[in-house]
Amino acid sequence: MFVDTHAHLFYENFKNDLDEVLNRAKENLIDYIIVPATDLETAKTSLSLSEKYDFVYTAVGVHPHETKDWNRKFLIELKNLANHEKVVAIGEIGLDYYYDFSPKEKQIQAFKDQIELALELGKPIIVHNRDSDEDMMEIISSYCSTGLKAQFHCFNASLSDAIEYIKMSHFISFTGNITYKKSTDLREIAKAIDINHLLLETDSPFMSPMPYRGKRNEPASLQNTVKQISEIKNLSSEEIGKITSLNAFRMFGIGKVPKTSFTYLLGNSLYVNVTNRCNADCVFCRRKTDPFISGYNLGMKKSEEPNAEVYISEIGDPKKYDEIVFCGFGEPTIRWDVVKEISKFVKANGGKTRLNTNGHGNLINNRDIIPEMKGLIDTVSISLNSTDAKQYSKLMQVDEKYFYEMINFAKSAVNYTHKVVLTVVDLKEVEIQKAKKIIEEEIKAEFRLRHYF
Repeated sequence: MFVDTHAHLFYENFKNDLDEVLNRAKENLIDYIIVPATDLETAKTSLSLSEKYDFVYTAVGVHPHETKDWNRKFLIELKNLANHEKVVAIGEIGLDYYYDFSPKEKQIQAFKDQIELALELGKPIIVHNRDSDEDMMEIISSYCSTGLKAQFHCFNASLSDAIEYIKMSHFISFTGNITYKKSTDLREIAKAIDINHLLLETDSPFMSPMPYRGKRNEPASLQNTVKQISEIKNLSSEEIGKITSLNAFRMFGIGKVPKTSFTYLLGNSLYVNVTNRCNADCVFCRRKTDPFISGYNLGMKKSEEPNAEVYISEIGDPKKYDEIVFCGFGEPTIRWDVVKEISKFVKANGGKTRLNTNGHGNLINNRDIIPEMKGLIDTVSISLNSTDAKQYSKLMQVDEKYFYEMINFAKSAVNYTHKVVLTVVDLKEVEIQKAKKIIEEEIKAEFRLRHYF
């Protein structure tokens, strides 16, 4: 159920009872453990552990504390080690300005060199960051367009930094210190960030959660951290396990891809995954590379798209839900006839419906589909994304005519549905207030800001 993404099991205080430690981990529903190295020697030791225990994986790298003698020749040995099938990341690497164990220049050089190695090998990195927030953000931002994936372990920077890292598609994890009485700032960060970018860790043998603070930490105690995060997120431990385990798969490739979900529950709304196809190719959409959300797999080929009866069977009594929402990673109006058939069932049985769309349905279907929404679709949510046709075209990678089509679609939908909502992604380059004014005053619809995670 759970993945401990950070446990240094090579430390001496595990030497005499490691088998017992791992047995307790299994008893506490830990499916997988990642052991990040701190230097070349512990990399070899960690790799040996992963070879001995099938559910243990490793990461190889040189910790900032150990970089005073950094030499690029180390990369040759790291690369050889990293090619092993049980090595899932480069780490633990990063910056630490709290201690003076290694000069800053050496730390930065080693960090960048190891990031380059990770990119060469197509592996993620596990990042240590202490009192080095400014340099860390500058370095990570410089790799924004490279496809780099990073886990910021034992997170202790600001909420704004956490959000920036998540916007760059990276992951955050907290140790047992999130359970400490004085760690209110960490709990606030955990509450605010998107759970689709959250991982679990113990940082064993350090950072024991309450009530074990001061004692050796071990993977079994992850349960205490999970309990705290469950309370923060108002989710069950099972849900935390499901979502974070999928996140670990997305990050490290550990575990199995879950079956495609045709419907999926978020809050008390049931979402209908109509298609993964789309006529647009938004720069911020991950439907092609990472079609997962909240523990669900929404990836689906055209040949796998089910008929309306399958969805209707999964919906059951629509009154159980606040809404039935047509929304996957694709554009639902591509299968407009299926959406209509499901909507007829939902409305006939007392349910409410919402269509999340890019507003291109008329062009997609080569006819005006908006009058067909009357009595079937209660709410239409349309992605405005930008108030400028050129910027819209660039963001969604479509012809500019689609911008005007979307605006007209929204204006017309107001006459055939109970509510029309236009959403805008909070990208820095988008004029949010201008968008709000156009939506509320010109289109006569509701405005909603959508966070870009």
